[in-house]
Amino acid sequence: MRGLQVKELAHHSNIELSYDVPEPKAKEGEILIDVYSGGLNFFDILQTQGKYQIKPPLPFVLGTEFAGKVAQNSPIPPGCPFKPGDRVFGAGQGAYADKMVVKIDSVLPLPDELTFEQGAGLYITWPTSYEGLVGRAQMKPDEWVLVTAAAGGVGIAAVQLAKAFGGKVIAAAGSQEKLEIARRYGGADYVVDYSKPDWQKDVLKITNGVGVDIVFDPVGLVQSSFKCLAWRGRVVVVGFAAGSIEKLPSNLILLKNISVVGLHWGAYRIHEKKQIAIVWKALLDLFSSGKAKPVIYSEIYPLEKLSQGLAALEHRKTYGKVVVTIRKDDMATAKL
Repeated sequence: MRGLQVKELAHHSNIELSYDVPEPKAKEGEILIDVYSGGLNFFDILQTQGKYQIKPPLPFVLGTEFAGKVAQNSPIPPGCPFKPGDRVFGAGQGAYADKMVVKIDSVLPLPDELTFEQGAGLYITWPTSYEGLVGRAQMKPDEWVLVTAAAGGVGIAAVQLAKAFGGKVIAAAGSQEKLEIARRYGGADYVVDYSKPDWQKDVLKITNGVGVDIVFDPVGLVQSSFKCLAWRGRVVVVGFAAGSIEKLPSNLILLKNISVVGLHWGAYRIHEKKQIAIVWKALLDLFSSGKAKPVIYSEIYPLEKLSQGLAALEHRKTYGKVVVTIRKDDMATAKL
């Protein structure tokens, strides 16, 4: 089968698509998936070079997030809720290939309202945004929410969710193009360009000098956001896309009576497994109701041009979720 197989660690631009990858065999507790679309992640770029914390033994097929169908020749383990032909999404190793095997507890039903392209980017980004706002920040209606990197996959999901929960949302990004995306596709009430000096003053002006109640930060702007955070404000640390890990002045945390909380969604499988089902039920209900809709980048790449998609992601030219199409759905019932 086709697959982006990493035989030697290298930059993705030096890895060619293979056409002779052996079809994977499902083990106990796994099912075989016909992959229709894959969701690109920044850690893919690191993993091909051996710089990511998850290091599969060589050779391995790249890719984690997927949407597709349970293969007709897939074994169905006892207690598995799926049958061959079911539309599903989830995560596992090897998504950039015609087929992959996935543990059944890492697979969810794809709502009829969503396409495979939309489904390919759900599994990591959306629960991160949901749990960050609801579980960690304890967001309430009418609160002011500032989302940094608001045009990215996690950020634009957070903007949509904060609006769905009744928040007043300020989207922050580093260019006018990305701010427009956050407004158009995310529904942000206000936008702020954080590439400008003293951008926090714009936030304070919008909030009548009070500041925001919540900062959702996938970038690494925690300390600078303290300047526009309200009394009893909460900051959710989601990631460090800017590349540096901040050292925070604890005196400011004390003086402003604020909370800084972290979110490591991947660790919920170890420490808080019951919460995963709760989050996904809420999200699937939101998707089915139309109150939230995944945003995908305007250019959808074929598998043969996967490296171009990774390059666009690497050079920060994208918004929303970047997706690769593995195969077309000839009998599509999903609604755009």
